[in-house]
Amino acid sequence: MSTAQETEKHGDHDTRFFGQPWALAHLFGVEMWERFSFYGMQGILLIYLYYSVTDGGLGLDKGIAGGIVGAYGGSVYLATILGAWVADRILGSERTLFFSAIVIMAGHIALALLPGVVGVGMGLVLVAIGSGGLKANATSVVGTLYAADDPRRDAGFSLFYLGINLGGFFGPILTGLLQSTLGFHFGFGLAAIGMAAGLVQYSFGRRGLHAEARRIANPLPRNRYLTAVIVAIAAVLLIVVVVLVGVIRADNLSTMVIIAATVAAIAYFAVILTSRRIDATERSRVWGFLPLFITSVAFWSLYQQQFTVLTVYSDERLNRDLFGWEMPVSWVQSINPVFIIVLSGVFAAIWTKLGARQPSTPVKFALGAIVMGAAFLLFLPFAGGAANSTPLLAIIGILFVFTVAELLLSPIGLSAATKLAPAAFHTQMVALFFLSVSLGTAISGWLVQFYDPHNEVPYFSILGAIAIIVGIGLLVSVKPVLALMKGVR
Repeated sequence: MSTAQETEKHGDHDTRFFGQPWALAHLFGVEMWERFSFYGMQGILLIYLYYSVTDGGLGLDKGIAGGIVGAYGGSVYLATILGAWVADRILGSERTLFFSAIVIMAGHIALALLPGVVGVGMGLVLVAIGSGGLKANATSVVGTLYAADDPRRDAGFSLFYLGINLGGFFGPILTGLLQSTLGFHFGFGLAAIGMAAGLVQYSFGRRGLHAEARRIANPLPRNRYLTAVIVAIAAVLLIVVVVLVGVIRADNLSTMVIIAATVAAIAYFAVILTSRRIDATERSRVWGFLPLFITSVAFWSLYQQQFTVLTVYSDERLNRDLFGWEMPVSWVQSINPVFIIVLSGVFAAIWTKLGARQPSTPVKFALGAIVMGAAFLLFLPFAGGAANSTPLLAIIGILFVFTVAELLLSPIGLSAATKLAPAAFHTQMVALFFLSVSLGTAISGWLVQFYDPHNEVPYFSILGAIAIIVGIGLLVSVKPVLALMKGVR
């Protein structure tokens, strides 16, 4: 057996990176810098869109601006499907990851250097496509570092997740600091520099990755390459045409992404459920995943408002005074990563301690939705206050509740997708979960148009109540859902 085959079968026994394979350091780095650039840019994107031209922004209506941000976020998760397909059929996960990082950097450069709507349009499209490709494949490449029974696997993924949240913490802080002192384009430029740093590091480190990371799972036959290129060009031209004729506009962008994500989700469910390659037990489990999918959409439509409504709220309603210095708006988005870093280990320990006695997946999903709805209700005591009247400690507390809800649903959702997936549709079920995130994120942007800083009670109370009702609905349906899941908890 060759050295490469031995490595693929038994994993990488190197322990130079905190007891993990050294190659993990390079994946940790590229993911950290990608998240730094992603959240750093997103931290100032919305206010760039709606701030007046005299303040360095584009002067768009807040509802339209929020819709654009939500549509962009939804498109990132839609693009994971494209990234997974390219990896499985053409390039392999490692090469797709590398080229996706280049595309992301190009998008941030466009935002930094190109003025106005042109820079926003080109930049967001490139970042969405690149981030989708990277998000779809980074986890897969990390998995190639370990044998299936390697006891270090969970710790390695936890370390990788730490890199994600370190980037998510520092990105909004530093880009927000530059935006508030030098201007928006300097903030976008820093995001580009961060992605460049990750790309340079990864360019050297990728040579040490296993051959398995470059393997193409289901190679597209050479005689179908031309067809794939023609389809891609036709899709781009179609999008250009519908934009030029006014079917897709800035004011309905989030609606278009909602439609696209809904159609894709229905198509995915239909293809899987009608496939002859799955048996009765697998089909039942897919039906069992459907209520989890709906609950996930409800959850993400509220949670992702950190980047839409909460940004507006932080700008207009939050007291950002720190000892006489005004904290940048984007800094609020660095609160959640801190709680994730602290609480993810706590939740992992709780589930490990409880073992077989821990709540089932539907119960965790239901609690996630209920807690998320409760987080929205926590805004109500501060409704109707004066400008910049909400205490910073209140937002920190509310975001703590956001994080608890996230940890009840987000990692559990990915795990459930893999456990309930039919053998023939393992990747597609993970894509389905990402589609629920895409749909919820696009809805979060669409909802901005209904947020009125001068009349907040209806907004927070109605959305909070809907999420709680969805959670309670799943909670009372746990037994039939578990019956559909056929032994999976």
